[in-house]
Amino acid sequence: MSDYGLIIARTLILYIIVIIVFRVMGKREVGELSLVDFAIYVLIAEVGALALEDLNKPFLLAVVPIFVLLIVQYINSLVILNNKPVRDVIDGDPTIVIRDGLIVEAEMRKNRYNLDDLFQQLREQGITSVQSVAFAFLEPSGKLSVFEKGKGPFVLPIIIDGYVDQKHLLLIGKDQKWLDDELRSQGIYTPDVVFYASYENRKLHIQLKARK
Repeated sequence: MSDYGLIIARTLILYIIVIIVFRVMGKREVGELSLVDFAIYVLIAEVGALALEDLNKPFLLAVVPIFVLLIVQYINSLVILNNKPVRDVIDGDPTIVIRDGLIVEAEMRKNRYNLDDLFQQLREQGITSVQSVAFAFLEPSGKLSVFEKGKGPFVLPIIIDGYVDQKHLLLIGKDQKWLDDELRSQGIYTPDVVFYASYENRKLHIQLKARK
């Protein structure tokens, strides 16, 4: 086979393999990739490029690293799926940068997020005044999620995958004792069995984990 034919064949095979790998890894927009996702994507791109540049190198040596990266990503997704603290470490946790019309300067500095970036993202969402914002979250992807004042109740998750979010408890003016009492009133004695819980309309709404 000529070099041109070899390049075409390798390109088509790599295309199919990469599509399969990305399909298995799940659906995410480019702007929503975590650091781990981004690192995996970059490494797969580099491995694919090397396979096309060096035609004397056995093609299998280029394909094996791609599947190794797929296995690493799959194991990582299983770990973070069932462990929110680990998920927060790997994927990051949303940060409140505006609370009740006030910019949280300490969190801005901690995330190396400057005012120009903040105001640009507010303008992109049609927000003209910081004072009109109830809460603004800087997501791990770098996007800004904004909730304006007077536009319906603001609901925060209190329990996610059995993990109690103490920051959200503080934001709604509650503490751990209140949460424990609410859970016990519904016959629940540990948050570990709770898949999702939120505080809405002055009531704790709970969804238990599905039985395996």
